[in-house]
Amino acid sequence: MTTINLKDFYPWYTHDEYIEVSEEVAEELHTSRRREAAHAERVRYNKAFYSLDCDDGIEYSACLHEPTPQELLERVELFVQLWNALNSLPEIQGRRVDAHLILGKSFRRIAREESVSKSAVRDSIYCGLESMKKYLRKNF
Repeated sequence: MTTINLKDFYPWYTHDEYIEVSEEVAEELHTSRRREAAHAERVRYNKAFYSLDCDDGIEYSACLHEPTPQELLERVELFVQLWNALNSLPEIQGRRVDAHLILGKSFRRIAREESVSKSAVRDSIYCGLESMKKYLRKNF
């Protein structure tokens, strides 16, 4: 039998409390303490301390939740509405809105690809967005 101090292993003990335990239990308590110390050292060495307010996306991923079936259904309905609004535009205007908003192309790049002026592309996209807004207000 080995005598251990419970204050060394349990933080809620505020004073020394000695008890006798078997060799196996004492060895397991010491092994557990060594594992915790090794883990704390690995965290310190690898600088694996994360703050949820440092705006690097960790807070978002930690707070991310699985969408409910209702939320998924609402997303699908919204997607269908936007898709219908985009399809209501003339072909060239729809292609330009799609290239700019969905594919992320700049006005200049779209103008270069279509051999038109940048202002024509910009005006076409803004007019297309306004037409989509009107379509959505009217139909939904």
